[in-house]
Amino acid sequence: MANDGLRVTEITGRMVLIGLLGFFGVVFAVNGLLVHEALSTFGGLETENPYRAGQMFEREVARAERQDAQHWQVEAKVTRAADGNANLRIVARDAAGAALAGLDAAARFERPTDRRLDRAVAVSEDAPGQFRGRAAIAAGQWDLVIELSRQGERMFRSINRIVLR
Repeated sequence: MANDGLRVTEITGRMVLIGLLGFFGVVFAVNGLLVHEALSTFGGLETENPYRAGQMFEREVARAERQDAQHWQVEAKVTRAADGNANLRIVARDAAGAALAGLDAAARFERPTDRRLDRAVAVSEDAPGQFRGRAAIAAGQWDLVIELSRQGERMFRSINRIVLR
């Protein structure tokens, strides 16, 4: 038989073993890398104690019903300052449009994908029902959580998804 320049190599058991070990070695290495990346970027649980959060559900429903019955008008505006910080302005009015006095406000920017990036904003009252705050917040999607309380009792809570540029 004539050899047309083709080299014929015989497949041995050793070659098959090396090929299989190499193939599965690459698969295991890539899987290990993906598992490492998934676990190192996991920001944690949504709640510290899911059982307790379930028990608090009825209490939160009652709070939400009381909040809806108040018909408060709470507006928040977030703007970027020249230095890159986020300026937050909150205006709170009652159902008749009058400024709500005697309230304490708290605000947080929560990252929907990673709790480690959540940032509280120190807010202060400029006038009755008007609050301002400032914080260094990166661009992206955030949940703006606003809580208004009177004498330690939460009277109002809102969570709004915003996009900062």
